[in-house]
Amino acid sequence: MQFNEVIGQREAEQRLLQLVTEQRVPHALMFTGPMGSGKMALALAFASYLLGERHDGESLLQSSAMVQNAEAMLRKWQHPDLHFSYPVIRPKGTSSDHKIVSDDFSKEWHELLAEGPYFTMDQWMTRMNAENQQAVIYEAESDALNHKLNMKSSQGGYKISLIWLPERMNLTSANKLLKLLEEPPMQTVFLLVSEEPELLLETIRSRVQRFDVRRIDIDDITRALVEKRGIMEDDAHRIARASAGNWLKAIEVLDAGNENRQFFDLFVILMRKAYTRDIRELKKWSEAVAAFGREKQRRMLGYFMQMVRENFMYNFQQEEIRYMTREEEDFAQNFARFVNERNVVEIAEMMQRTIRDIGQNANAKIQFFNLATDMIIYLRR
Repeated sequence: MQFNEVIGQREAEQRLLQLVTEQRVPHALMFTGPMGSGKMALALAFASYLLGERHDGESLLQSSAMVQNAEAMLRKWQHPDLHFSYPVIRPKGTSSDHKIVSDDFSKEWHELLAEGPYFTMDQWMTRMNAENQQAVIYEAESDALNHKLNMKSSQGGYKISLIWLPERMNLTSANKLLKLLEEPPMQTVFLLVSEEPELLLETIRSRVQRFDVRRIDIDDITRALVEKRGIMEDDAHRIARASAGNWLKAIEVLDAGNENRQFFDLFVILMRKAYTRDIRELKKWSEAVAAFGREKQRRMLGYFMQMVRENFMYNFQQEEIRYMTREEEDFAQNFARFVNERNVVEIAEMMQRTIRDIGQNANAKIQFFNLATDMIIYLRR
């Protein structure tokens, strides 16, 4: 994968290339930053370059035959010196004697990568048919990685260990990775891609060089939507602004059947029925959303909080501080005045409490009915 396949992030690209030029490539680099900013894409492009992929016609490998061979393997993510680690589940019916490792889901992982370097944990869970299971990097993964990395490089260059979401390692696995980071095998570079680095062991964070990735520029997302998706420039710009630097969100907006469209419809129903004090319909609404899985409920509430923020900001009539789709903005024209300085803080805090309580396995029907009836009071302020 080449750097020109990464959306935006030219400054980050130059920083990575400079590390190579100045021969300062650290043994462990941790990519962090907002979701959808392209951390994984940058890590994959950097790994490809270290393994021989050409950039501006130049490669770290000496012969053209080696370069062509490396690029052919990297196109399928099958380079023998590139090792992936990622959270996985224990499939139902698996023997307790079987030590779960990332390679158990290698087929699914390569299918996901083949679709592009921008994806979410939810997409990966769906790919694994995870249902309500938790995805973890198990102890056996660190053992397998230790074995792989202590073997000699098959191509005579770098060995790359790319770990996606290292914060999902269990404690035993994390401690074993720490030992690898303290005494890294020769010619090995660890590339960690983390959404929540604060969840990692402090000892691990202290042994990696942090590489912060910023949100993607609106112009870069606009350009990518026009060039990659064939969107008209005006619509592409609107979508780019609504995405707030998140390519994954930009793609969601394009998908007419995406989850956020469902969340928007549920938000509209909640606010309209709360305003008209329709208790019967609010009860139906709370029962409907209570049937969702808890993770989906939390994502929905997160979307609701964002909509509350956007409607509050709409009142200031300053386009540069609003990030809504056309449909969301059409609704805000009439609704935004009901979200104001007298209630915006209380509404946001109420939704945050509901997220917390849902996460602690509180009764979902009660929580959502309480939220719905409380909204009647707040919208009248």
